[in-house]
Amino acid sequence: MSAPRAVAFVPARAGSERVPHKNVRLLAGHPLLAYAIATALQSETFERVVVSTDSEEIADVARWYGADVPFLRPAEYATATSPDIEWLAHTLEQLDERYDVFALIRATNPFRGPETVRRGLEQLLATPEADSLRAVELVKQHPGKMWLLADDGRTMSPLLDQSHLDVAWHAGQYQALPHVYVQNSALEIAWTRAVTEHATREGEVIAPFLTQGLEGFNVDDEEDWQRAEQLVASGAATLTAVGRAPYAQRS
Repeated sequence: MSAPRAVAFVPARAGSERVPHKNVRLLAGHPLLAYAIATALQSETFERVVVSTDSEEIADVARWYGADVPFLRPAEYATATSPDIEWLAHTLEQLDERYDVFALIRATNPFRGPETVRRGLEQLLATPEADSLRAVELVKQHPGKMWLLADDGRTMSPLLDQSHLDVAWHAGQYQALPHVYVQNSALEIAWTRAVTEHATREGEVIAPFLTQGLEGFNVDDEEDWQRAEQLVASGAATLTAVGRAPYAQRS
């Protein structure tokens, strides 16, 4: 069987409420976006690395670091509430080439490297029953210990029904609870049929990709950004090497 044709998408819309200008903000001298592009390119897994953005500035940065930006994302697919499936379907339809597999390599995970991507694709290809693969990690705050408050706030009840248990999860030790995983944004890889046949980005059968170490670290807010800077400065985390001079904004 020949290797599937694969394309990497790096989503990078202009709007970011919690970390303004996140995609082009500098981390260790390069825009955050640069590390996602370098990761995709250096994985040597994709025929093409495409940045999906609604911003000319971000498009310029993306091209500087070696990605393709064949067109800008329409504004209606770039709002804070726009689901990924909208721009994914639009992009796959508009590209001249047709691909078997696509990956989402988000800029928000700076410590996920090329090996992570290669490992993910190998896992998906070894799981033929799966439409897609998504990065997950063990939860730190277990849903078995979560509560819902009554409307008046005077009492509460467990989020999950535990009436069938001899010992309620909220009364037990974490180590005794069933393993529960939460998704992170480090990696998503899917057969394009998930979009074309199921109109979703993941399809119906999803394989778990277990992230290791800091692979799943996600920059969601300013506290995360500060921690990312500290991790890099201390040597506790490694960024993908960017083989280009830092982007210099055109005047």
